[in-house]
Amino acid sequence: MIINNAKFITSVASEKNFLVPDRPMIAVCGKSNVGKSSFINMLANQKKLAKTSSAPGRTRLVNYFDFEKFILADLPGYGFASVSKVEKEKWSKLLEKFFERKEFISHIFALVDIRHEPTNDDKQMISYLYYHAIPFTIIATKADKLPKTRVKDAVRKVANFLTVGEGDIIATSTENKRGKDEVFSLLDKIVMIAEQSEEIDE
Repeated sequence: MIINNAKFITSVASEKNFLVPDRPMIAVCGKSNVGKSSFINMLANQKKLAKTSSAPGRTRLVNYFDFEKFILADLPGYGFASVSKVEKEKWSKLLEKFFERKEFISHIFALVDIRHEPTNDDKQMISYLYYHAIPFTIIATKADKLPKTRVKDAVRKVANFLTVGEGDIIATSTENKRGKDEVFSLLDKIVMIAEQSEEIDE
C-alpha cells in the first residue's frame, strides 16, 4: 500500500457526529504522549498531518483522516493525570461510544511505549478489545530509544504483561521508520479482508 495524499477530514466531540465510513476504518488508540500523532504522520508520509505536542492530552476529540484506501480515526489519549475527573469521564464516554459502533471498525492499532511496562489503562484497553472481539494489533512505539539488542526482550515483556502473543506486537520508531513495512503489510491485509467481507454481505 502506498499513501500519497492523506488528508484531515474532521474532529468530533460527540457520538452524534461520528462518521459512518464508506471504506474500512482503522482506529489508533493509546495513552497520552505515547506517540499517536507521530505514528499517524509516519503512515501518511507527512510531518504535520496529525499535530504533535510535547504536552500530553492534546487529542481530546476523535479526529478523522482520509487515507485513500481507508479512514483513520485518532482517538483521545487516556490515562493523563493532569486533567479533571469530569474531563476524564468525558473522554472515557467518548471512547466507549466509539467502540460500541464496532460494526464500523475494521481494526485497532493500540499503542504502548516500548520503554515502559504497560499501564493498567493499557491492560484495561486490551481486555476491552478482547471482550468485544474487536481485531487489534499492539504497536510498541519509540523503539529507537532502546538499544537494538533490547527491543526483542522489551516486546516479550509487553506481550507477557498484556497476555498477547509476541506476533501481535509490532515494534516501531517514527525516527528510523522501524516497523513501517510491517505495519503497511498489515494494512494491506486489513483492507483486503474488509473489502472481501463487504462483498460477501452484498
